[in-house]
Amino acid sequence: MLNGYAGTVLRVYLADGRVEKTPLSRQMAEEFIGGRGFVAKTLFDELPPRVDPLGPENIFVMATGPLSGHFLPASGKTHFGCKSPASGGYGDSNMGGHFGPAFKYAGYDMLVLTGRAPSPSLLVIDDDRVEIRSAEGYWGMGSLSVEAKLKADLGGDFQILTIGPAGENGVVFACITHDFGRQAGRVGIGAVLGSKNLKAVAVRGTGDIPVGDARALYEEGKNAYRAVRAKPGFTGWTPEGTAGITDWINRVGAFPTKNFSTSYWEKHSDINGEAILRELKITDKGCYCCPTPCGKYGRARTGLGDVYVEGPEFETIALLGGNCMLGDIAEVAYANYVCDELGVDTISAGVVCSWAIECFEKGILDQATIGRELRFGDLKSVVYLLEQIACRRGIGDLLAQGVRTAAQKTGRGSASFAIQVKGLEWSGYECRNAPGMMLAYMTSDIGAHHARAWVLGHDLAGTAANVHELIASGGGGGKLPKSAPQGRAKYVVDSQHTRPLFDLLGICRLQYMELGFEPEHYERLFDKVTGRRMTWQELLAISEKVWQLTRGISAREIPGFGRAFDYPPERFMTEPVPDGPNAGHCVPREEVDILLDEYYTLRGWDKNGIPTAETLRRVGLDDVADTITDWACHAQESTGLK
Repeated sequence: MLNGYAGTVLRVYLADGRVEKTPLSRQMAEEFIGGRGFVAKTLFDELPPRVDPLGPENIFVMATGPLSGHFLPASGKTHFGCKSPASGGYGDSNMGGHFGPAFKYAGYDMLVLTGRAPSPSLLVIDDDRVEIRSAEGYWGMGSLSVEAKLKADLGGDFQILTIGPAGENGVVFACITHDFGRQAGRVGIGAVLGSKNLKAVAVRGTGDIPVGDARALYEEGKNAYRAVRAKPGFTGWTPEGTAGITDWINRVGAFPTKNFSTSYWEKHSDINGEAILRELKITDKGCYCCPTPCGKYGRARTGLGDVYVEGPEFETIALLGGNCMLGDIAEVAYANYVCDELGVDTISAGVVCSWAIECFEKGILDQATIGRELRFGDLKSVVYLLEQIACRRGIGDLLAQGVRTAAQKTGRGSASFAIQVKGLEWSGYECRNAPGMMLAYMTSDIGAHHARAWVLGHDLAGTAANVHELIASGGGGGKLPKSAPQGRAKYVVDSQHTRPLFDLLGICRLQYMELGFEPEHYERLFDKVTGRRMTWQELLAISEKVWQLTRGISAREIPGFGRAFDYPPERFMTEPVPDGPNAGHCVPREEVDILLDEYYTLRGWDKNGIPTAETLRRVGLDDVADTITDWACHAQESTGLK
């Protein structure tokens, strides 16, 4: 018996319908903890090298963590992984909601899907009973609609994951939807389910989870809730959720606007957290056991119709709002709803749509190619593109491949404003005066994603007086001095160990990141759940090991992988910000190289960004070290680096 774990790995062979249940090994639990660790280790061990991400040989892994499913603050996280169709390398995504706990109560810690079902299918898990059923009558439906229908057909106590038309059609930024608005949104995880002909996974669990010390855990859990509620930011966080940072991000000149052509927008206050409270919100909506529900459920009324939707979160406000210049919160929420129903990631969708609109404005893509005029600030333009993308119809077939591939195929200079790293579109922070945050995006193992490391505050620390002045004044336009690249790497590396640790544990990071919930609480909770005493530093060491492993997977999977894949978009290196607090700033290539050199040195990687065998052995990845030399040589030959 493994305390904190259900104890079973569920394997489903979709091609022939076989189901296999195997014990979770103690070694796996002790060396990789759970969640993202289980995903990465399974992909390294079982993914055949260099397979097509949308082919049947790719594997899909879902895993919970040891803290998932217990009555602890925000313990509802579930992690997903595969070879990413967006990047071609390691990919993972996570979501909150209620699915992970139900999966553990059904008796499982991890699901591994292999092969491709011969026809559209559902996977239904009802405690010990596991069945593949026909998805006839569900295929083609939207993500939200099919969840409602499945709950009606199976029972309201089932927790359900769904994909929409975008996942069915292989859009490389298709997502998985759950609980009518929770998303595993990044890396194209929904497209991989679609490639396997799997429309949905439904689970009902009624079991329990063994723990090390139930009575002590009960008391520790109560203490944790009290400690969260006592934090100074507790009452301020919940009303607006993540949307509450919109004003501050704009004031410091980090708000993506007009396809990242600038970083400050006068209309930000029309799409911020206060606008949600004023015009949309009906109620708060939280995940399993969360004391600080950041979801906002509301009604959006627009000229295109009225919808009920969870959101928008800050990232959606930034990428569908500022980046596409939708200046009405109801319109941002409507676009959010369309993305959710079609099953596309709002971050990537916002970047892809804004790139297409800029291409149209510059005459690179014309009306005959697109099918209509496109304009920034026009909801109809955005919805049109989203619908074309999900169906892969017309211009949508190009855009469905992500902004990197779309720009490569389009040419005519469009790659210079394709805002991505490693094929994954950039999320909601403009970084031309935030070199540490830029480095975090550049070196994120899945591509340009903020959730791996958030160091914007460190970038601004040297100009704190200016930042506070801007915040106090309620406005922008005060010029911030240029930030230097030196010394940023350490903050990034530390954050890349800390934030992903929560993905291993199976618990939300927001209480730690937003409220300052202390690490010692997690040490005690881990001890009481698993019976294993580990310090925060010992837990972080496992997080570092997983980081080195995911880099190794991408080095194996992507021909020529290395330094060239870590560079930011050309726009950020060559086009100074035109206005706002960071007017005139950019991060030229020589400064980017300073950032990468410092980072690679701290990581123990070579100059091409490949982990050395010595580094891999230091963190306990001897099996990766035994093969990394071949991948590194291949990468050097492909890039010309020696």
